[in-house]
Amino acid sequence: MENPYIKQFPDLMAGKKVMYVHGFGSSAQTGTVGRLREVLCNATVIAEDVPLHPQEAIAMLKNMCETEQPDLIIGTSMGGMYAEMLYGYDRILINPALQIGDTMVSHGMTGAQKFFNPRKDGVQDFIVTKALVKEYKDITTHCFSGVNDDERRRVIGLFGDRDNLVHTYDLFHEHYPTAIRFHGEHRMDDQSYMQSVMPVIRWFDDRQRGYDRPVVYVTADTLIDNWQKPRSSAQKAFRRLIEIYNVYIVAPMPLYADTADDGLMAWAEEYINVPAYGHIIRSNQPELLLGDFLITVNDCPKFMGTVIPFGSDTFKTWEEIITYFERIN
Repeated sequence: MENPYIKQFPDLMAGKKVMYVHGFGSSAQTGTVGRLREVLCNATVIAEDVPLHPQEAIAMLKNMCETEQPDLIIGTSMGGMYAEMLYGYDRILINPALQIGDTMVSHGMTGAQKFFNPRKDGVQDFIVTKALVKEYKDITTHCFSGVNDDERRRVIGLFGDRDNLVHTYDLFHEHYPTAIRFHGEHRMDDQSYMQSVMPVIRWFDDRQRGYDRPVVYVTADTLIDNWQKPRSSAQKAFRRLIEIYNVYIVAPMPLYADTADDGLMAWAEEYINVPAYGHIIRSNQPELLLGDFLITVNDCPKFMGTVIPFGSDTFKTWEEIITYFERIN
């Protein structure tokens, strides 16, 4: 049966190297590696089994970086902790276990264990001793040791809002500005991966290529119905559009300067999620924004680009807008 969430992006990270660092008790045979190779079909995705002992692991990963020179590093859980210390590279940390020693103790991850996935050396079983836990506690003292202004722009952290294992959002955010919550658990499924990780990969790829995508502005009233829910197919349209465009949600300024946020950011975090991060604009005159398209319920003759009048005879629904963009692309 065809997976409804997975699709290929031949241009994304094309000709580049993406290095994946797996989590604790896993291996380079994890399904995430296969997923990355399937979706980033013209990129080279590299991954190796991470040694059990932290000092061996970080030495191997640093050597791997020097040899392979990856364009992007993605680390999950324990792999996110290691990836944080791989300074000098663009990195995505997904639910990073930045206090993994404490996590192992609090969640009973000591004693006899089995690897979740096959390892190259054929080893299936291992033991987590108190000494090994101490090794992990010691290695995490080196987290954030190389943070500077350049590193802060190189790293984005993604944190599942239903993660019941690792809780390091606040710790990460003390050192890096871009910490984003996504809808998902500690182990990502295909839906959370495609809707949360892929947009971030796209941001890094665009920045590395110096590529400015065409801009689409969407006024909030085209997305939100009278019951504060997404209009029919609005989420589907947004996810389709971000594959090609930079999409921004536009809403009026609050009536008073000291008025608290009217709930738009919370709405966008709930229903659009990661792609809405940093993509909300407050303006009482959206027609004066510089962009390529403006999707709005209002007449905006001064807009310099193409105005798409939502609710008109031509564009009554988001499905008709989706069809329009499919045709022009």
